[in-house]
Parts: sequence; C-alpha cells; structure tokens
Amino acid sequence: MRGQDVVRLALPYGKGKVEVSVEREHLAGVLRSGLDGYRPLKSGVELVREALEHPVGSRRLSELAEGKRQIVVIASDHTRPVPSKILMPLLLEEIRKGAPKDAQITILIATGLHRGPTREELLWKFGGEIVEKERILVHDPRDEAGLVDLGSLPSGGRLRVNRLAAEADLLVAEGFIEPHFFAGFSGGRKSVLPGIAGEETVLYDHNAHFIADPCARTGVLEGNPIHRDMVHAARMAGLAFIVNVIVDMDHAPVYAVAGDCVLAHQEGCAFLASRCQVDAVPADIVITTNGGYPLDQNIYQSVKGMTAAEASVKEGGAIIMLSEAADGHGGEHFYETFRREKDVARMMEGFLSRRPEETEADAWQSQILARVLLKASVIFVSSCADQLVRDMHMLPAHSVEEALELTRQLAGRAGYTVTVIPDGVSVIVKEAGKAHISA
Repeated sequence: MRGQDVVRLALPYGKGKVEVSVEREHLAGVLRSGLDGYRPLKSGVELVREALEHPVGSRRLSELAEGKRQIVVIASDHTRPVPSKILMPLLLEEIRKGAPKDAQITILIATGLHRGPTREELLWKFGGEIVEKERILVHDPRDEAGLVDLGSLPSGGRLRVNRLAAEADLLVAEGFIEPHFFAGFSGGRKSVLPGIAGEETVLYDHNAHFIADPCARTGVLEGNPIHRDMVHAARMAGLAFIVNVIVDMDHAPVYAVAGDCVLAHQEGCAFLASRCQVDAVPADIVITTNGGYPLDQNIYQSVKGMTAAEASVKEGGAIIMLSEAADGHGGEHFYETFRREKDVARMMEGFLSRRPEETEADAWQSQILARVLLKASVIFVSSCADQLVRDMHMLPAHSVEEALELTRQLAGRAGYTVTVIPDGVSVIVKEAGKAHISA
C-alpha cells in the first residue's frame, strides 16, 4: 500500500508509544486536545512558582503558614500523572517561608479507594530526596480510628475524612486538572473527596443515581451532583490552598494555578475547557487510549478513556482501546461484577435498583463500562491475559493491527469509518444535541 494512502499516528501506550495506521479513505477525523503542541513561554518550575506568588482568591501560602505547626499536604497517588517532582519542592519551599521552624509537615497520599503506592512508586513520583527527608503517610479509607466524621453532605451522605488532615492547622493539596468522566474535571476539591475520605463517604458520593445523572459527565460542573458534594467536602475539611497544574501528553506542566480550593480550581477548569473541548466525529470505529502510563496501568482506569470514544462511536460500532494494563483489572469487585454477570443490560438494571447507601466498591466504574458496552463493542489492546479481557465482556487483542482486523469484521462492510482520539482522557468530546460543556 502506498505511503500517501495511509495516515500514521503515534499513540501513548504504557511508557512508550505505538503506531496506528489508518487508510485515509476510512479516516473520519482525529480528535486532539488544543493543548497538543501547546508550548508555554515559561518552564514548569516557572509556571508553578508564578502561580504560588499570585494565588487566586487567597493570601500567599507562606502567609497562611505563619504560626501553623501541624501542616498537611495532600498529594495524589501513583495512578495520577501529577508532576510532583516539580510541584512538591516548590510547595514545601513556600510553606517553610512562613511556617515556624518546628512545624511538622506531613505529605498525605490521597488514595481514594485505590491501593497504597509502593516505595518504588513513591520514588518515581517524588524523587529520592523528598522520599528520604519528608514525612509521608498513606491514607487508609478503611481505618476507622484514622477517620473523623465532619457531618452531612448536601446529598445526605456522611463526610468522614482522614483524621490527620481534619485536625491539621493548615490543609493544602497538590494535584492536576484534566477532564473527568463523571466529576467534570479532576483536581481541586477531589483531593478531599474521594482522595482522603472514608470508604463509606466515597461509596455514597459515587452512587448509581449520581453516575446516571446527565450532568455527571466529562467537562460538566454546573448541576453535577458529584461535584457539588466534593466542593462541600473540601470546605468542610478545611482545604485552605491548592496548587494544580495542567499537563501535556508528556505529563509536563503547561499551566499552573494556585489559591482557594474552589476559585483557583474554577480558573484552571475554564482554561482547560477552552482548549480541550472538541466536537464528536461519529464513526463506526473509534480508536483511543488512556494517555499512557500511569493512567493505563489497569482496566479500571482505562474506562475513563473509553468514555471519550463512547461519545463519538456510532450505536453498535466498535471501540479500540489501547491500554497496557500491566496491573490487570485494577479492582477485584470491578472484575467479579463482569465475570459473574453475562448480561450487561441486567447488570445495569441492578446498579440502578440500589439505594445510595448500598453502593458497592467500584460499582461506578462497572456502571460506566456497562454503559459503554451497551452502545458499542470494545476491543482491548493490552498486555492482559485474553481470558481476563473476555471476562470483562471485551474482545482481546495484542496489536493495533489485530484489533483493526477484528473491528473490520464487526463493521461487516468496506465503507467503514474511523475516528482516532490519541488521548481519551485529555479531551472533552461533545456530542451533537447534548448540553453545552460548562466549567
């Protein structure tokens, strides 16, 4: 086949990239974030330092730290590509400009309901100096003694959070902002809920009725019931200051914002929304990824990227999901839900029949994957065992070429169309006729 008849794209996969070749006659479109190729005039260090010097809706962090002796800095866990090697040293430096010499500063890893990071993962995230010299603790959402009840959320759920954070003199968080498939955007208030919340609180906030709400979608904050609870949780926990960045496909900062946990986050979301919203290009086949490592470590996380494809694939079409998933399924309850139930429609009925307080671990991810599967077939290109992928109601493949051959068979005709979304977690794909994205 002549080279000019094929469009070649390098897509993130694990810690590297894989090449995807699509015949030009079949290519309907390539949906990229406006941040692709965006190069700020300043380095990541300069962007973060400038954000700390000019906070939104808040005094400088060094001023907030004056007289504070118990200071907690919430940090994202190993499943998030937060450039903590840049963020954390600058954040700690700013705190120590104002804090008393004897202040105890604790870095608290916000796990949500994920497993805790290994030492190797902490070294990858922070670098050796911070791991060796700083006090780092890992949040445990199931440690009853380590949680404190702060009252009711707007939804009626109970807010239970990490005791160390709740009792701190100053609570700060680092993080990053990206489109999020049911919270609208990541970052900001998510450091508290689900980050350092108790299991009961996270389960209630991620209940099936909230997940099914049409406002609980990528890029939507207004009217989003999950976002509403998260904002209240951050305020109730006393989250005083955030430093959030937006990263490019190589996970390098291209934007930074700091300050009030709501106002600064809103400013960051507005910046991102103005650059990463794209119109859906409906196609029979949609190829996408989860942005590579660390977001494609397992199938569980990879559901996020699938939702971008869901918004563009035609009813009854096929999604090719490229995700190394070296850690496998990523959640035992998540896996067992699909392994046990062979009828996805019946599975969905089960989710929607449960009351919020009956929400089970990982049910929200299962619900969203079920929603995707009810619309389209999913071919999962990964390092996972074939049976594991089949247990998850997807078709296994180990190369893009193999996946394309499978999807061509599913399409069943020569005139199929293909849309490519190089990074499914970096874009907000807007479907025709759906509500406008709002930040």
